[in-house]
Amino acid sequence: MTVDLVAGWVAGLDDVMARIARRFARVEPRRRARGYLLGLLSPLAGKNSWTIAEAAGDSTPDGMQRLLNNFRWDADAVRDDLRDYVGEHLGEPDGVLIVDETGFLKKGVKSAGVQRQYSGTAGRIENCQLGVFLAYASCKGRALIDRELYLPQRWCDNPARRAEAGIGEQVTFATKPAQGLAMLTRALDARLPAKWVTADEAYGKDSKFRAALQRRHVGYVLAVACNQKIPTETGSSRADALAARAPDPAWKRRSCGDGVKGPDSTTGPWHLCPTPAPPNTATAAGC
Repeated sequence: MTVDLVAGWVAGLDDVMARIARRFARVEPRRRARGYLLGLLSPLAGKNSWTIAEAAGDSTPDGMQRLLNNFRWDADAVRDDLRDYVGEHLGEPDGVLIVDETGFLKKGVKSAGVQRQYSGTAGRIENCQLGVFLAYASCKGRALIDRELYLPQRWCDNPARRAEAGIGEQVTFATKPAQGLAMLTRALDARLPAKWVTADEAYGKDSKFRAALQRRHVGYVLAVACNQKIPTETGSSRADALAARAPDPAWKRRSCGDGVKGPDSTTGPWHLCPTPAPPNTATAAGC
């Protein structure tokens, strides 16, 4: 690490803060936001209001908590600023938009949207919140650009619980694929350069999700269950049956990442990948 490298990081952070400064009405929340971002980027073992406040030199977490709970600032506008910033620095014509969800384990029942539900993070049903996220990737790098908190139906149908958690009346129930599609729509409407979209089975099985991408002429590679019916020229067929009929030369082995002995092509749910083709409406079967 060099002094010039650190100076470059500081200049980059200052550039980001200058871009979003207008979203904060007063100087104090702007300063708090800068300290909060530094805390998120730091190598802290655990990141919460206490640890981030301590890293910023505060004796209590009150200031950071005010930023998150009381200060008035436009989170969605900051999100749009981030998306535009990512497009300027990482944007490429063949960029990829990735939709995925993450679970946040919780012990109580007060956090917005918390309930016992499946968490991919834990690999089992847990008391947790679920967030749906949109990331952008290109040959220049990758970054998260959007987010939605999944609000289960039982939360939407409980006005008292919603009010206690600060959830406005304008928030209505939406499935995770619908939330993913809303984020994709925002990114594509903003002309973020992207050639195709990828997501797991929860989104691949949703016909509305696939149809919306087809209408926008955006390529996609989506996982589906092995019993997913795929339309063909001769009628619909199960995904695993179509994969089984593909000749051996139509497949190429791909590495799932580096293992302790180099590239590993045997771990993970996808062992073989089709020979690359123009990604218009391709659907990959996670059998």
